[in-house]
Amino acid sequence: MRWDIIFQAKNLALYWEGLVTTASLLASSLLIGAVLALIFALALTSQVAVLRWVVGAYTYVIRGTPLLIQVYLIYYGIAQLEWVQDRWNDVWPWIYFKEPFFCALLAFSLNTAGYTAEMIAGAIRETAHGEIEAAQAMGMSRWQTMRRIVMPSALRRTLPAYSNEVVMMLHSTSLASAVPAMMDVTAAAGRIYSDFYLPFEAYIFAAAIYLCITFTLVGFFRLAERRFLAHLAPRRH
Repeated sequence: MRWDIIFQAKNLALYWEGLVTTASLLASSLLIGAVLALIFALALTSQVAVLRWVVGAYTYVIRGTPLLIQVYLIYYGIAQLEWVQDRWNDVWPWIYFKEPFFCALLAFSLNTAGYTAEMIAGAIRETAHGEIEAAQAMGMSRWQTMRRIVMPSALRRTLPAYSNEVVMMLHSTSLASAVPAMMDVTAAAGRIYSDFYLPFEAYIFAAAIYLCITFTLVGFFRLAERRFLAHLAPRRH
């Protein structure tokens, strides 16, 4: 085992670059995906059938196809179309498709939005009917009930499932290495492997990085669950 090569300054700098890219990709995709998921969840639970069907079809496709295929369809599909490339120097939004980071971010954001929307929509549907009746008895409209009662309760109850989604998205960012010029943690390990032929050391170190981030995320969500789901914890006698 040649760990001395892994801990050389230039190789550690390569892993650091990959860590920054991975963290940026994860945070950005989760933020964009969360906003889209809230909109999609409202559409999935709306009284307008067309909205339910359209968004339902979207989430079905997203959850029914591999994320890697979705990345390929955006980077090697949409971004490589001649019609798009003719416009990606001066026409918005096609100018962003020449950036590998944007293509990966778009794929990850759309993917996590599909999964998270179904989680939130399920939590909305499972809201206790008594809470809704109490809100209606106080004279709240449908949207006031949704904003003040249903949505806060649904978001709190979604935390355990969403924590798993966040961890899965962290691990899924490793697929960004399939996009050329993307230097994430996995791509950094691949670079060291190809330069020094150290597959075990390179990928074990990358796995340790992912493990540390996962441990941090799990700890954060456990604290959040204790704070926002304390009323659901079993009583201690």
